[in-house]
Amino acid sequence: MFSTGHSLFLPALPPILCSQLHPNKIPQKTRPVLQASSNPTKKMAATRTSFGFKNLMDTFTVDVHRGENRLLNVPLIAPFTIASSRLERVENVAIRIELRNGCAGWGEAPILPFVTAEDQNMAMSKAAEACEFLKRSPAMTMGSVLAEIGGILSGYQYASVRAGVEMAVIDAVATSIGVPLWRLFGGVSNTITTDITIPIVSPAEAAELAAKYCKQGFKTLKLKVGKNLKADIEVLQAIRGAHPECLFILDANEGYKAKEAIEVLDQLHEMGVTPVLFEQPVHRDDWEGLGHVTQIAKDKYGVSTAADESCRSLVDVKRIVQEKLADVINIKLAKVGVVGALEIIEVARASGLHMMIGGMVETRLAMGFAGHLAAGMGCFKFVDLDTPLLLSEDPVHEGYEVSGAVYRFTNARGHGGFLHWDNIA
Repeated sequence: MFSTGHSLFLPALPPILCSQLHPNKIPQKTRPVLQASSNPTKKMAATRTSFGFKNLMDTFTVDVHRGENRLLNVPLIAPFTIASSRLERVENVAIRIELRNGCAGWGEAPILPFVTAEDQNMAMSKAAEACEFLKRSPAMTMGSVLAEIGGILSGYQYASVRAGVEMAVIDAVATSIGVPLWRLFGGVSNTITTDITIPIVSPAEAAELAAKYCKQGFKTLKLKVGKNLKADIEVLQAIRGAHPECLFILDANEGYKAKEAIEVLDQLHEMGVTPVLFEQPVHRDDWEGLGHVTQIAKDKYGVSTAADESCRSLVDVKRIVQEKLADVINIKLAKVGVVGALEIIEVARASGLHMMIGGMVETRLAMGFAGHLAAGMGCFKFVDLDTPLLLSEDPVHEGYEVSGAVYRFTNARGHGGFLHWDNIA
């Protein structure tokens, strides 16, 4: 199910090498181990083993030595306001999983009020529960570990924490075998180009942001709308004046009724403006309204509609496909987990449904993981992984390289980024 486009091979070396290496870099002459078994009574042979993701699910033995989680609080440059909430600082949870071979992996559970089911206290508690379980568990295959995590942290209720723990485990495994995540997920590309978000602000502030992002090389702006129809149109006009060549995505975050959403498109059409995407125009449970907006937007204006909050499980995706309720689905790891995202991607690909990859409000830990996945799989028509650019501080060391809207993922093993653990306590 989780097949990748590339099958790569490396000789195995003793796992102790991991604990002797820099958190990100591998000396050129060394290669970390890929074990088919962690049984200490068996002598490890220098075999050549495929490390495609599907293969690793069945063959890599995960033996957790340590699991920890801590608060990850980072201020934003400016308040981030959407139709459903307002955020002034990131209050997430960082997760670190260390294997007995000395290799560590990093994950992040993002918390967005009124969007994620978890608050920070709940996320800390559930992450600690998962870490304790992993420390007590015997060595088992990565597939079994991820299945156990899915059982402990099941459903949308714990999706963000589940994603963070899954990230840390997968990152530790990729680090163990010396592979960057983008290669593990298929190796299609090592770069992505993201849009950037303008939250709900005044027309003057929106114009200022649009002009700044234009100079920085962003071609696509994602505009948060849905609180006030008249104000939304005024902001759109201001943005067009400041960045007339930009493409833009409208994201209502469930803020409109179907009639209002269509009215927005009507007024934009009169202005000579056509968005490239209209994201979640109506309430997540208004399936009829979503389908209606999708049909009108596509047939009358040639605009694609995306399901975001309405797409929180594989069941939702199958309904969207069967009833033709949206043209695009927004896949966020914090909504469905890493394993869940891979399952959804398979269904979407088979159905011809276009995909967007997005996030909540994360640091470069979770955004980096999602970016690696998007670059490696190469199947996302829209990329919305900009929130680290909205933070006033960057707690993540190393990791991907940023040049305007372009993220470049290096050949550093695993995620490539890490936290100074004691500094975020």
